[in-house]
Amino acid sequence: MTAPHEPPPTRWWSRPLRVITAIEIGLAAVATVVMFLCVLVQAGQRYLPFEGWTWTGELARFCLVWLTFVMAGVLVTSEGHISLEVIDLVENPLVVRVVRVFASVVVALVGVGFAVEAWDQLVSQGPLKSPALRLPMAWFYVLPLIGFVSTAIRATAAAVRFAVHGVPARPAHAVVAGE
Repeated sequence: MTAPHEPPPTRWWSRPLRVITAIEIGLAAVATVVMFLCVLVQAGQRYLPFEGWTWTGELARFCLVWLTFVMAGVLVTSEGHISLEVIDLVENPLVVRVVRVFASVVVALVGVGFAVEAWDQLVSQGPLKSPALRLPMAWFYVLPLIGFVSTAIRATAAAVRFAVHGVPARPAHAVVAGE
């Protein structure tokens, strides 16, 4: 037992996890800013007397996809992803544990399946380029691949954590407030 004034011991993976999470959030922030700027440019181009840049719409759509998938793993870890929390209201902790482990395993398997498909798309695109931006389509799948691998790893870790340590208790106010 540590003394009250000592910080609790940290696991070896907590620092790398924070770094990876920061990188994923940084990529998502860049995608958000680029998407915002592209949409802003598109809106401004409507009022100009010359033809606009067609690549801005394509890049904005790409950024939306990249934002969505690169953040998937972070959302799994922070439990910010879409989930049904009605199981948390069940009184039997064993039932809650089994359901949460099962749900995490399903998310991990879906992440693996999508990562395999993203890798297949990355290596099979050849010389194909996007119509307006002329971006090699293989590059398009890099960020989704990162997000799906992250999702699979983080969901697997969550399944193991729930199986070994159980499901952390939710504060009573969180259930009432819908947090």
